[in-house]
Amino acid sequence: MAREFELCPGRRVGGDQPCFIIAEIGQNHQGDLDIAKRMIRMAKDCGADCAKFQKSELEYKFNKKALERPYTSKHSWGKTYGEHKRHLEFSHDQYRELKKYAEEIGIFFTASGMDEMAVEFLHELDVPFFKVGSGDTNNFPYLEKTAKKGRPMVISSGMQSMNTMRQVYQIVKPINPNFCFLQCTSAYPLQPEDVNLRVISAYQSAFPDIPIGYSGHETGIAISVAAVAMGAKVLERHVTLDKTWKGSDHQASLEPNELAELVKAIRTVEKAMGSPIKQLLPCEMACNEKLGKSVVAKVAIPEGAVLTLDMLTVKVGDPKGFPPESIFDLVGQKVKRNIEEDETITEQVVENHVKKVKC
Repeated sequence: MAREFELCPGRRVGGDQPCFIIAEIGQNHQGDLDIAKRMIRMAKDCGADCAKFQKSELEYKFNKKALERPYTSKHSWGKTYGEHKRHLEFSHDQYRELKKYAEEIGIFFTASGMDEMAVEFLHELDVPFFKVGSGDTNNFPYLEKTAKKGRPMVISSGMQSMNTMRQVYQIVKPINPNFCFLQCTSAYPLQPEDVNLRVISAYQSAFPDIPIGYSGHETGIAISVAAVAMGAKVLERHVTLDKTWKGSDHQASLEPNELAELVKAIRTVEKAMGSPIKQLLPCEMACNEKLGKSVVAKVAIPEGAVLTLDMLTVKVGDPKGFPPESIFDLVGQKVKRNIEEDETITEQVVENHVKKVKC
């Protein structure tokens, strides 16, 4: 089983720990600090473990031409891509205010550092863990520097190959053992046929000593619940207050009622996973007493007769007697008294009966 580690103070992930649920606010706050706070509160109220943002130092994430590129999309907040991104980017002081607010209401706070300088700031901000977005997963110098900070890492794998993820593991593991991978497909919204949940199992086999999780961009909650049933120990989903708002991520995000239902469904599934030991449970006793079947006499059987299979059948009997799985063991045994047709075969009527112990 994948090892556990402490992702946030007092909160471990992996092993038998409950799934850690990240509400990815990203930039769905529309560049409005009050909306951002409302979304943190929403994440807390819905039962998520962590509210997460995306932090960029734009001149380090984009080159000049990328920032000067005209941006005419219906989702644009400016004439150029740089103007658009600046509208959505909170300042360092605003991040400090948001982190303080999250701490006050009792939810963990972090962000994806979208470039090396953003990671430096988040390290200074003292976030509990670093989230590595899919766009930086094959950015090996970034990974190495981030790992050396010593904070736990959650690494998404959108747009990557298994070969790349093996390289990521080999880079990060010797520096910082406290990390996990998330299966992810970078499409918004994500179609079910492109989710590939089986990659979770492939990661579990390839990297058995780290927890594996899932970052989803699909609509609805069913696929994310299935990911947890497959063993995802960290789950990340984008969230929004309104899917109709301007912005390319809103459509692939969960509104408050959906996030609350997702958290509820995950916690229910975790309870339902239960034990791998198959046995008659206390909660089944009533049904077993009422409907559990017994071996009964198919015909009248005289005292001293040796039982044969054609003398026996299986019915719901009163009183209860030998369970159906014992019918072949009864063949060849002698009865101590007359048994009427349709009478239950009990231990008291079988000579020298030795009760077998179930293993």
